[in-house]
Amino acid sequence: MPILRFIPEATKIDFVGQRYFAFALTALVLLASVISIAVQGFNLGIDFTGGVLLEVKSAQTIDIAKVRSEVNSLGFPEAQMQYFGGGECNTPVNSCLMIRIQPKGNEADQTVAQTVKNKLGAGYTFRKADVVGPKVSGELFNHGVLATLLAVVMIGIYVAVRFEWQYGIGAAVSTGHDVLVTAGLFSLLHFDFDLTSVAALLTLAGYSINDTVVVFDRIRENRRKYKRMPLAELINLSTNQMLTRTILTSVSTAISIIPLLLFGGPTLFEFTAAIVFGIVIGTFSSVYVAAALLLYLPSPAGTAEEPAAAKQA
Repeated sequence: MPILRFIPEATKIDFVGQRYFAFALTALVLLASVISIAVQGFNLGIDFTGGVLLEVKSAQTIDIAKVRSEVNSLGFPEAQMQYFGGGECNTPVNSCLMIRIQPKGNEADQTVAQTVKNKLGAGYTFRKADVVGPKVSGELFNHGVLATLLAVVMIGIYVAVRFEWQYGIGAAVSTGHDVLVTAGLFSLLHFDFDLTSVAALLTLAGYSINDTVVVFDRIRENRRKYKRMPLAELINLSTNQMLTRTILTSVSTAISIIPLLLFGGPTLFEFTAAIVFGIVIGTFSSVYVAAALLLYLPSPAGTAEEPAAAKQA
């Protein structure tokens, strides 16, 4: 008996029987996400709208609150700031700061950069001063969307090759669901949507498919053992067997992320909030969406056809 089995082995939750409720909830959340994205859109960050990126170095630990106050006094209250390390930035700790500013109105990016330099004074060395133009930022946004779509498609292809095409469709749909719902969270809560957000979505896609593949692998294993078992029963059996593993993986991953959510400051809050939310959504879709979709596709080779009575349940 596994050491960390807190769900009894004899557990028989009827996941297949609950699929209609799960599908209705999924459709509702997806609809809310699509409406939010279509109506509100995204609160695009500097990466996707253009702006100024400054990297400053100090001989002492930088007081980020003081720098934020000085930049705010210039009329940039939404400036994004975060420490970064590596090399000389580790001596002393937190002696390098990255500042992202999106100019308002007709302000020239170069003018904004010079204004900030003058305000901070001679106590800082400006290691880098980049201007992201509208054309470049637009290309970054398009590439970010394309990368996310390609990730979902390639995940489906991988699972189709690794298992069977029915599993590939289930994996692509459930992963796409997780990514779209999490993107809807960015829109609904007006989180900044930038390259870090795209990284969060891609990270979530990788996590989601890992959870889904574990369930699919158990279905395939049980399919060889119980060749005459109807697919609905096979899905329930496999999902119940992997329930402890699925929950423990989700909880342990969330535990490692939550400290960043609570203590990482405003710079990391949106990224980690999206990851934690995505873990919950990904666990739900792995258990209720991905496998249940197999019921509506031609039965994978080696499984008994589901009786008509079960399909009508």
